[in-house]
Amino acid sequence: MQYVMVILAPTMILFIVLVIFYNNTVKLRNFVQNAWAQIDVQLKRRADLIPNLVETVKAYAAHEKETFEQVTRARAEALQAQSIEQRQQAENQLSGALKSLFAVAEAYPELKASDNFSKLQQDLSDTENKIAYSRQFYNDTAMKYNTKIQTFPGNVLAGVMGFQFISYFEAVQASEREAVQVRF
Repeated sequence: MQYVMVILAPTMILFIVLVIFYNNTVKLRNFVQNAWAQIDVQLKRRADLIPNLVETVKAYAAHEKETFEQVTRARAEALQAQSIEQRQQAENQLSGALKSLFAVAEAYPELKASDNFSKLQQDLSDTENKIAYSRQFYNDTAMKYNTKIQTFPGNVLAGVMGFQFISYFEAVQASEREAVQVRF
């Protein structure tokens, strides 16, 4: 009977440790997926604001067709991106296109004075802040998850249990590392 307890006790302890590790890692992975969904919501909100912004600027600057097409194309690519890496690249292009659109708007004082444009500008600024917060939350959550699967005993168990490294949502371009300026 003593021999059975000597074998059974460590086996039960190991089993409990494995269950706790697995459950905690699944929770962290789910937090990461939820954090990504929150980024996605804010990026969609930004994408929804862009057509109204473009139309408002078009009314004042009809001859800036290339800029409008660039913004529209970048928005479409951002909406079609599937992976985190594709989404990062597409969103960086969209941010660059928006900067061009705002540069066009700078040349039109009557546009800057427009209530509709001011409201869209404020909405976009608020959304950019929410995107920044969501990115930070996602990256913090991904870091916790990645740390769990890369430190002992996680580094031994994670591969066996199917847990893989999750990429961070990073600003890829140097210009993207700076906040989008939406001052008018």
